[in-house]
Amino acid sequence: MFVDHSRIFVSAGGGGNGCMSFRREKFVPKGGPDGGDGGKGGSVILRADPNLSTLAPFRFNRLFHAKRGQHGMGSNCHGKNSPDRVVSVPPGTAIYDDAGLEVLADLKFPGDEFVAAHGGRGGRGNAQFATSTNQAPRRADKGSDGEERWLNIELKLLADVGLVGFPNAGKSTLISRISDAHPKIAAYPFTTLTPHLGHVVVDESFSFVVADIPGLIEGAAQGAGLGIQFLRHIERTRLLLHLVDVSPMADAEADPITRMEIIAKELAAAPGDLTGKPQMVLATKIDTLGPREERENPTAAPSGDDPITVLRRHCESKGLPFAVISAATGEGVRELIQTVGRRLREMALEKLETTVTVENR
Repeated sequence: MFVDHSRIFVSAGGGGNGCMSFRREKFVPKGGPDGGDGGKGGSVILRADPNLSTLAPFRFNRLFHAKRGQHGMGSNCHGKNSPDRVVSVPPGTAIYDDAGLEVLADLKFPGDEFVAAHGGRGGRGNAQFATSTNQAPRRADKGSDGEERWLNIELKLLADVGLVGFPNAGKSTLISRISDAHPKIAAYPFTTLTPHLGHVVVDESFSFVVADIPGLIEGAAQGAGLGIQFLRHIERTRLLLHLVDVSPMADAEADPITRMEIIAKELAAAPGDLTGKPQMVLATKIDTLGPREERENPTAAPSGDDPITVLRRHCESKGLPFAVISAATGEGVRELIQTVGRRLREMALEKLETTVTVENR
């Protein structure tokens, strides 16, 4: 089961108490304070584990406790520190406070760690308080309590490219065609109920990861349909592919441009800077408009009012890259992979040049 949100309680261990003890040994004429310090309590640490891809382990197991440090003992024996409690989470996990307003940490990559609750400090034994004027101190500190709190954790998939569009726009068919993902495909809306990741190979030296999220409808940002619960998974993407169905079987009440603008509005209303991401518009299911030869033949093709031409002109006016594909037949798919791979390379180079420029200032 795919789970991308949970609320957990973390409780670190308290520190061990310091010991109040005096040295008393047979045939030893002089004694003195020899109480040891208490050990440190264990902390609760969240660590990104590449072997995890969902928050399903946190669906029922939500309480995570670390052990208390050992108490100090006589003969200057210090208590043992308690080991930290390491909790594995999938890479891409964001950690929020209980109110869900403040981002405490963002574990994007494998090995990233966040100390969710610090262990308590061990108390000092009475040997620590011995002075020239107080050679027999009868004082020892108690260990401090460990931190404890509720946290909200959210999983945001790590992908280079995100697929968005209306339900049944062909996203699942496309990701199954270009990658190793195998989502459910059917001829009805909301076939995709959970996000899917796929690995796309461009050539021997370059590949990228694509994410498919459930289809959006008007009002998704306010919770309509599957709502905005899955939009978080495209927050980290570098490029969005907006799929627009141009087939005659598409929604008759809304033309392609209207459907495109509805999705754009929902992306703008969703949390996160989604509208600022580079986008590419794809006219999908073009195989339903007739054979390729007829569509490319000027004498046989319809007038400039056909959906592909109308959508192309609209994208040109918006300055958006445009392509036509049929995931079912594979038409235009290989060209799309090459175009996306080239664009991702350019974006990586631009980011590198910006970083170098900033460092040289």
